[in-house]
Order: sequence, then C-alpha cells, then structure tokens
Amino acid sequence: MTEIEALTEPTIAVLLPCYNEETAIAQTVAGFHAALPTATIYVYDNNSSDRTCEIAAAAGAIVRRERIQGKGAVVRRMFADVDADIYVMADGDATYDAAAVPGLVDRLLDEQLDMVVGSRIHEKAEAYRRGHQFGNALLTGMLAQLFGRSFTDILSGYRVFSRRYVKSFPSLSAGFEIETEISVHALELKMPIAEIETRYFARPEGSTSKLSTYSDGWRILQTIVTLYRIERPLWFFGAIGGIFALFALILGVPLVLTYLETHLVPRFPTAILITGLGLFAALNVFAGLILDTVVRGRREVRRLAYLAYPAPRRGT
Repeated sequence: MTEIEALTEPTIAVLLPCYNEETAIAQTVAGFHAALPTATIYVYDNNSSDRTCEIAAAAGAIVRRERIQGKGAVVRRMFADVDADIYVMADGDATYDAAAVPGLVDRLLDEQLDMVVGSRIHEKAEAYRRGHQFGNALLTGMLAQLFGRSFTDILSGYRVFSRRYVKSFPSLSAGFEIETEISVHALELKMPIAEIETRYFARPEGSTSKLSTYSDGWRILQTIVTLYRIERPLWFFGAIGGIFALFALILGVPLVLTYLETHLVPRFPTAILITGLGLFAALNVFAGLILDTVVRGRREVRRLAYLAYPAPRRGT
C-alpha cells in the first residue's frame, strides 16, 4: 500500500464501554488490536472500582471516563467524543469474537451499509443464559411486530457503524436498553443494515455479568413501548381511543335499543359515562393525528442530519 492509499483508507475506532472488567479487558484490547492493527482502541470506563483503567492503558488502549452511570450514558459519550469513519462497538468482557471484526467492517464498506450487527452464536450454555435467550427472542419478535422488520439479535452489543449513523443517533437511553434504541433508530430511518453470525464466548473466570435478566428485560420492554409511542403515535393513541370507543359501544347498544322501544333513557348515568368514553376516544385519536405530524417533522430533521455525511466507502 502506498502512502497516498494509506491516507485515503477509512479510519476505524473500536469503542469498549467498561465497568469493573479488570479480568477481561486486556484480553479484549489485545484481540481487537490483533484483528484491526490500524484501529484506535478506546476504553470508556464507567466508574469502575477495580484496576480496569490501568490494565486497559497498559494494554495499549486510550482510556477515558464517563461519570454518569449506565451503558446508555457511556455510548452517548463515546459517539459524541470520538471522530472516525467507522466505529466498532463491543463489550470489554472478552465475550465477543474479535477475530470476526474484519468481516463485519468489510461487509459495511463493500455494501456501503450504516450498521452491521454481530448476531451471537453461543457454543456453551454458560455463555448465554436461558432466560436471556427467551427474553431476546421475545423482544426481537415484538420489535418486528411494532416496526415491520427486525434483527435476529437486537440485544447484541457487537456492532459496526458508519459515521453518518453515529453522528445522527440521538441517544436517550440510560442503561442496557441502549441496544434496543440503536436498533429502532436504524429501522425508523430505513438505513441499509446487515447481520453476520459471530461466536459468543463465556466470560473469563472472575468476570461477572452486569445484566439482570428481569429488571433490564423490563426496562428494555418499557423502551420498546415508549419508542413505539413516540415513533407511531397515531397507532398508539388510536388503539387507546379504539378501546374507549369499544367500551362505549358495548354500553351504548342496550341503551339505544331501550330508547328505540320506549323513547326513554332510564339509565341516565350510563349515558353520561358513554358520552365521556366517546370523548376520551375522540381526544386520543386527535392527539395521535397531531403527534403524528410532529413525528414526521422530527424524522425529516433526523434524516437530514443522517444525509449530511457521506456513505461509508473504501479509499480511492
């Protein structure tokens, strides 16, 4: 490779959010350094109480700190601070196969994609707990139902991004639900994306998972519902309005039949209740219509921010 060709090659940043990963971080940094020798490796420490920072620095990574607790806060900081053409995000626990990253990067560049997800294929039961498998499958299916398409592994933390994805992503999540928000952003803007199966390993001895199956699963479920309310307000509030309208109809049919027979309204409180339910139904539908117009405007702004950057490509 000539000096001119080297200068035109895309720059790659490997982003590793970490919290108390002194057991695995050196192995992780070494793996990505071997797989991508020209990449800059960043370790973002999230208030670790062990020697994660010192070990990461000794392994050759650039170490930075994010004081706001939570993976979402770390990702938000990494995406804002680091400038590169291609971003590789993984965890610092040595569970993701660093040797697979050249294939992920090549796929992104060859097809000019904005995100390539490393969907996890685990070889040992202890690598991926059964509860996590069930929760991932449930949430993946729910996302497909809500947004029309999905990934096979929406909770994978192993992803490669283009610059235009990273710099147009308005991260709002605080914790492990960040992967869901990342997936929805790509689906909403209809970005070109792909998945590649990658091996998923058990954590090294002495390393413990920070993910809680039930509490984090509940937060991810809440995130999906919230994002659906924000991105699909007409359907969300229309469904609520439909429920109120259905109750009003169920209560109203006997009342109307009685009125047609007797020309009297014997259950006046029920008639008031039906009127209230009808008003609630109408208000929800109109709220959905108004918010849908607002969302379209917001989506156009995000699309313009996304288009402000060129598609990823190899050096010419």
